Amino acid sequence: MEKLEIQELEKIAKKIRKDIIEEVYSAQSGHPGGSLSIADILTVLYFRQMNIDPSNPNWEDRDRCVLSKGHCSPALYSCLANRGFFPIEDLKTFRNINSYLQGHPDKNKVPGVDMTTGSLGQGLSSANGMAISAKMDKKDYRVYCILGDGEIEEGQIWEAAMAASKYKLDNLCVIVDNNNLQIDGTIEEVMSSYPIDEKFKSFGFQIINIDGHNIEEIINAFEVAENVKGKPTCIIAKTIKGKGIDFMENQVSWHGKAPNEEQYNQALKNLSL
Repeated sequence: MEKLEIQELEKIAKKIRKDIIEEVYSAQSGHPGGSLSIADILTVLYFRQMNIDPSNPNWEDRDRCVLSKGHCSPALYSCLANRGFFPIEDLKTFRNINSYLQGHPDKNKVPGVDMTTGSLGQGLSSANGMAISAKMDKKDYRVYCILGDGEIEEGQIWEAAMAASKYKLDNLCVIVDNNNLQIDGTIEEVMSSYPIDEKFKSFGFQIINIDGHNIEEIINAFEVAENVKGKPTCIIAKTIKGKGIDFMENQVSWHGKAPNEEQYNQALKNLSL
């Protein structure tokens, strides 16, 4: 795929945000806050960075993306639909009882999903397995794993981090969505993982700190990660929960609820500016 320029990627990210609102509003259920905070990161991954083929979702040599924070599936589904893995109109069936677009992504039902996720803390272990498999098979595909900053309170994340370092998984890139909010409040209030960068560094990772809404910084971070040898990379992306919707930004109440009609219209108005 031709590498898209920053302005074009910004337009796509806005479209992804619109889809997120449409999905959650249609279902009257879902997690808009954290989906909106990773929209820019996923846009760069799926529309510029990753080597993937929508016509062949199970292509052996494709790059993989594990959305460990699986409740933020609306953002992932929008990227996959807009990239051509399945019809965009199917997004309106999000969380419907008979829909394949469940609240958490299922790799056995959704084309383009590389790992079934939803139980927090498990995604990095799965991503490790994919990265180790690539090494064993002498494949050059890369594995990307998106973690929530609340999720990294789970002990399994740090066991997986130790393993990634031990096996020198330089084909693994972890992205922490550091929006500083989880379901019960701020990260500091619930169970502080700060300083996140120093913790991953102590586990043997190359660290890159970025603004997770700056497309240029995201692109540059992935390019730097590609050239790191002998150890995994962790990108700490500083983000805003609910990014792009004025009444949702930095509001923990929007972790997991749907907008009403008035809020839906206001959200779409924000995204049309």
